[in-house]
Amino acid sequence: MHNRCLSLPLWFLLCPVAMRAQEIVEQPPDAPQLQTQAEQRTPAFNSATTNSPGSLPPDSTGEILTRQQAEQLALRNNPRISVAALLALAQKQVVRETRSALLPTLNGNVTVVDAEEATRISAGSLEASRLLYHAGAGVDLNQLITDFGRTRNLVASSSFQAKASEQQSEATREDIVLATDIAFYNALEAQATLQVAKSTVKARQAVGDQVNALTASKLKSTLDQSFAQVNLSQARLLDLDSQNQFDAAMANLNEVLGTASSQQYKLVDDPSPPLPVAPSAEAVIAIALQKRPDLLALKLNHEADVRFSRAQHEQLLPTISGLGTVGITPVGSSAYFTPDWYGAAGVNVGVPIFNGFKFHAQAAEADLRAKASDEQSRVLINRIVRDVRTVWLRANTAQQKMSVTEELLQEANTALDLADTRYRLGLSSIVELSQAQLQQTQAQIAEANARFDYEVDLAALRFQSGSQP
Repeated sequence: MHNRCLSLPLWFLLCPVAMRAQEIVEQPPDAPQLQTQAEQRTPAFNSATTNSPGSLPPDSTGEILTRQQAEQLALRNNPRISVAALLALAQKQVVRETRSALLPTLNGNVTVVDAEEATRISAGSLEASRLLYHAGAGVDLNQLITDFGRTRNLVASSSFQAKASEQQSEATREDIVLATDIAFYNALEAQATLQVAKSTVKARQAVGDQVNALTASKLKSTLDQSFAQVNLSQARLLDLDSQNQFDAAMANLNEVLGTASSQQYKLVDDPSPPLPVAPSAEAVIAIALQKRPDLLALKLNHEADVRFSRAQHEQLLPTISGLGTVGITPVGSSAYFTPDWYGAAGVNVGVPIFNGFKFHAQAAEADLRAKASDEQSRVLINRIVRDVRTVWLRANTAQQKMSVTEELLQEANTALDLADTRYRLGLSSIVELSQAQLQQTQAQIAEANARFDYEVDLAALRFQSGSQP
C-alpha cells in the first residue's frame, strides 16, 4: 500500500515526460502505416507491410513482363528451338534420300576417243570398246524392279525417325517453356524478397532514428540504440543479398529468353489465384503416358528400328533391276560403228551368296537394337511415373504451405503490433521488439516464396503431364 502511494505522485511527475516521448514516437519520419488493434494510430516500431507477391517494387524499371509473354519470347528467341526445328527438317530430307532408291536413275555420257588400232589389245583394266576411235553420246537408265521390300522398309524406318524428330522438337519446346517458367518465378521470388528487404531497411531506419531521438532525450538507453543499429545493419545485409539474388535471377531469365544482354524487366504475376493441384497423381500419370512427346519419340524410334531390322534381314534376298542405254556415235570407224546410234535393254538379277556372314551379323545387330529401344521406352515410362508422383506430392505440399505461411504472416504482424505497444509503454525491452521484427520479415519472405514455389511446382506438373502450352 505504501509503494502504491509513492508511485502515484511519481506517475504525475513523469506524465509530461511520457507524453513528450509519445509525441516523438507518434510522428516519425516516413513511418510505416500500420494500425494496432489496441489504438487507432500509427505504431512507432512496426515494420513496413509489403505489397502482394508479384507486385512491382516502387523503384523498378524496365519493360513489363508476364509469364505468358516470357514464354512467347523464349519460344521465339531461344536457339535450342531453332536447333530442334532444323534437325527435324534435316531428318525429313533423309526420307527423300532413302526413297530415291525406288526411282529410276538416268546418267548422260559424252565420250570422245582417239586411239591407235593396237590399243584394243593392250594390257590394263580399260574396256576394249572404249579404246576404239569414236565420238558418242548417250543415256544410261537403271531402275530397281524389286528388292522384295528392303528399300520400302528403309523408307518406312526413315519416316518414323522423321516423326520422332518432330516429337523431339516438341519436347524441346516444352523444356524451354518449363525452364522459362522456373526462371520467371525464381526472378519473381527474388523481386519479392528484394521488395521486402527494402521495406525492412526503410522501417528499421525509421526505428533507428526514433530510438536515437529517444536516447538523446535520455528516455532510452544506449543499449536500445545499439540494438536498433544492429537491426538496421542486418536489414542492409539482407538488402544486399536480395539485390544480388535478383540480379542473378534476372541474368538466368535473360539466358532462357535467348538474349545475351542484361535486360531488366518489371515482372508481373497473374493476379488471379493459382489453379489447384490435380486431385490425384494417377490421373496425371495417365495423361503423361499419352501426351509426353519424349515418350512418343522413343516409341517412334522403336518402330523405326523394327523396320530397319526387317530391311537388314531382306539383304539376303535377290535384287532385280532393269537396265537400258541409248545413244549416237556420229564419228567412228565404219568397221565397228556401222549405224550411227546404239541401244540396249536388259534385266539384272543380283543374288547374294556369301560375304563372310556380314548380312547375318547386320540383321542380328538390328534385332538387338530394336529390342534395346523397346526397353528404353519402358525405362522412360517408369521414370515418368516416378517424376509425376514426386512433383504431384511436392505441389500438393506447396499448396498447403501457402495457407500456412499466410497465417504465419498474420500472426507475425499481430505479434509485432503487440511488441511495439509493449516497448512504447516500457513493458518490454528492445530485444523483444527486434525478435518480432525479425519474425515478421521472415514471415513476409516465406509467404512470398510459398506462392512462387507452388507456381513452379504447377509448371513442373504441367511439364511432366505433357500439357505445356
